[in-house]
Amino acid sequence: MSATTPADFTRFFDDAFATVPLMAILRGHPPESTVELATRAWDLGVTQVEVPLQDPAAVPSLKAAVAAGARRGLGVGAGTVSTPELVHVAHDAGAAFTVAPGYDEDVLDTCLQAGLPHLPGISTPTEAGRAQRRGLHWVKVFPASSLGPSWIHAVRAPFPGLRIVATGGLDAQNAAAFLEAGARVVALGSALADPAQLHRLVTLIPGDRG
Repeated sequence: MSATTPADFTRFFDDAFATVPLMAILRGHPPESTVELATRAWDLGVTQVEVPLQDPAAVPSLKAAVAAGARRGLGVGAGTVSTPELVHVAHDAGAAFTVAPGYDEDVLDTCLQAGLPHLPGISTPTEAGRAQRRGLHWVKVFPASSLGPSWIHAVRAPFPGLRIVATGGLDAQNAAAFLEAGARVVALGSALADPAQLHRLVTLIPGDRG
């Protein structure tokens, strides 16, 4: 997809999260383990995977996941994209979208120029308003576990059109509470590496995948 406007970003994420309210975050794993965990997520039915670019060592893991996803016809996102320079790193690695921990106009503008759908992070109503004024309807709420489900519910009152991806400190035990509070998607990391949590994740995925 070549996205050049905020409306294009909205359409991209509407489609990406149309059926499964989960995203996998694979942070800090070497390439082989990243692909193994991504495959586990895809096999569960979680189609959206993010590999954070927290340091240069993460780039090979992102590239490995992108290559593995391409074999399934699935894109992989780049997370922790907090500078314009990292937008270019993500684009060069073949990322399908970018995710940021915060809201940064320069990062957003670079993503628009690169045609790379962007999911900015917010943690205040002010940032929610700034995002919507730029035409962004999908945002990442971070750190979700600190803000809590009640924050999600409250912020959607003045911003009912906000589509929220809750991220940070979520697992199979608390994910459902965030969805019930109004988050459209929950992003999970360590739960995918924990066999004890996998059966609980399946209950969040529409259809019989157990």
